[in-house]
Amino acid sequence: MAPTAPDTPPADTTVYADYVDGTDAVMHRVALELSRTHLNIILPDGNRVYWPLDALRALRDQAYSEGIVLTEGFDNMARLVVDNPYVAAELRSVAPNLGQRQPVGNWGRITAWAGGAVASVALIIFVLVPIMADQLATYLPPDGERALGDATFEQIRGALGRANSPVQLCEDGDGMAAIDAMMARLDPSDDLPYEARIAVLDHELVNAFALPGGRVILFRGLIEAAETPEEVASILAHEIGHVVNRDPTRDALRSAGSIGVLGLLFGDFAGGTVVLMLANQLINAKYSQAAEAGADDYAHDLMREAGVDPAALGTIFQRLMDEYGDAEGIMAHFASHPQMVSRIEAAQQASGGQDYGLPIITPAQWRAMQTMCGPAPSDPAEDLPAEEGNGGGGLGGRN
Repeated sequence: MAPTAPDTPPADTTVYADYVDGTDAVMHRVALELSRTHLNIILPDGNRVYWPLDALRALRDQAYSEGIVLTEGFDNMARLVVDNPYVAAELRSVAPNLGQRQPVGNWGRITAWAGGAVASVALIIFVLVPIMADQLATYLPPDGERALGDATFEQIRGALGRANSPVQLCEDGDGMAAIDAMMARLDPSDDLPYEARIAVLDHELVNAFALPGGRVILFRGLIEAAETPEEVASILAHEIGHVVNRDPTRDALRSAGSIGVLGLLFGDFAGGTVVLMLANQLINAKYSQAAEAGADDYAHDLMREAGVDPAALGTIFQRLMDEYGDAEGIMAHFASHPQMVSRIEAAQQASGGQDYGLPIITPAQWRAMQTMCGPAPSDPAEDLPAEEGNGGGGLGGRN
């Protein structure tokens, strides 16, 4: 290599560094001389390489916290490793463009590749994952679904509990018998892929949900918020609709697939978990809204066949909407249920103004269900007629 010498002669001060010429992996010990305009690299054979100071670039991601690794320009593969901190500091002070980065070109191609990557991820999450989840849900053995549901149930109990104690189950015999009677009246047994198991949690949440394997969870808060047993039955029928359609299993598989794909992209860096949760919530809101509408339709049909007014589903929804409001605007995209207004209207239309039969359970059974987690402080201590009975109907496999 025979470069042209710079106009200004190098300084007399000589220091040493390690140099790789970019053609092989051999590290050469070289001397350095610094002029006002150039860094002079003196090779072992006496040849000299001149790097203009304004062309020096410092490489990132190197282990020399006090030293520096240099190259010339953006295309030169040669590297100069300076481990002397004093020399490194001097070079940083005289080289004006050390931190300059190579300008990015081909923005059109980069944009096209980025768009293709985003489209591929969207295809996987919004198309392939749901298709695979729907297929796998029908092939999972019932024992596996039940095990998944049981594990999730215990996690929920622990999360809602206090002082390291899981939230308690309401297992009063008369109250569970009333739920059995309600299930017997609804009679979804011909539709169920496996036996439904009903549990009531002693928690103030006004909520209910279904888990994989046929578990249906009611909360004390929901029973307390209901004004009639038909309202509880409408929620129960809705959750049974999820069990019939195996929605909880499908949702669990979708969530696992979506989080797995997004986790590969975002990892667990600061804020990455939030991105995963937010994206997964948006994804599952889309699926859940369709599943919720299907469960509502199933509840309407099941209640009509049982001689119970499906308008009860709209009645309890109306009170919940009056108290908590409806999901509007952008928040509707993040809501796991369709908007309340549309669900109320659907329940009223399903009722059709028909004359429905007897109450779904007796007043005594309703009272037993309301107090199965213990009497509410405001409840009057009323004696109920013993002859009203529990209405019969069995539901095995309770916890």
